[in-house]
Amino acid sequence: MEQKDRYIRFDWAVKRLLRNKANFGVLEGFLTVLLGEPIRIVEILESEGNQQRENEKFNRVDIKARNSKDEIIIVEVQNTREIYYLERILFGVAKAITEHIELGELYSEVKKVYSVSILYFDIGKGNDYLYHGQNSFVGVHTGDFLEVTTKEKDAIVRKLPAEIFPEYFLIRVNEFNKVAVTPLEEWIEYLKTGIIRPDTKAPGLEEARRKLIYYNMDRAEQLAYDEHINAVMIQNDVLSTAAEEGREEGRQEGREEGRQEGWQKGVQEGREEGREERNIENARTMKSLNISSKIIHQVTGLPIKDIEGL
Repeated sequence: MEQKDRYIRFDWAVKRLLRNKANFGVLEGFLTVLLGEPIRIVEILESEGNQQRENEKFNRVDIKARNSKDEIIIVEVQNTREIYYLERILFGVAKAITEHIELGELYSEVKKVYSVSILYFDIGKGNDYLYHGQNSFVGVHTGDFLEVTTKEKDAIVRKLPAEIFPEYFLIRVNEFNKVAVTPLEEWIEYLKTGIIRPDTKAPGLEEARRKLIYYNMDRAEQLAYDEHINAVMIQNDVLSTAAEEGREEGRQEGREEGRQEGWQKGVQEGREEGREERNIENARTMKSLNISSKIIHQVTGLPIKDIEGL
């Protein structure tokens, strides 16, 4: 790409730029393409993940917005694997629902929530790059979808539970390997590669071409951005190396144990000692990159108190 066509990664844009009302059009375009209906953001709401802190981690950033229908939309970017990710997004949605209903209000005031996760890690097995989930009640014997009677503005109306219950979108960025044809595919291409086509007509991307240009940032912002990208790359490299070392160690151990069954106890002790040393070294490396003790614990298995004492 030419220098003028170098665009800022979406996770950085979410953290630093897209909370500015002047830049809402970029995020609105993305959500319009994803949800299949026009989305207009009224305001950006405060959440734990979008507060700016000196010690904030680069692994996860999120944004919580309210649209013109008074619904809540949570957009989250996750750079590395988290074991209980589904449980966490469920908790995040439940928290958003309870935060936006006052004690004593009617249940009719409950807001619908959309949870959008942009994932740069392998969450599991699946052949698609986009997964969508929502609640529905299906007849066990008839296969029909239940409609629930509710009262709105003194009128009795029927609603599908999907109109009320949260919706979840999981975007597996690394699984996208297509030639981008549709607006959604153009967006996923940008999320993965940072490339935006000069002739794009996808909602939000044309504005992103004007506003998310790397060389429009001042020097301090460029340096902070470069450090962020470098940290993400090093972290992913450390995690990939640790995983590969574990696989190779397992293969070597299997061969060694097959040849020396009589030395099984010695092999086991040596294996555990070597693994412990590697885990400690990997933990030191990740800690020097300001990776959280929780993530280091998930990768190495070391107790958090031992990690914090390194």
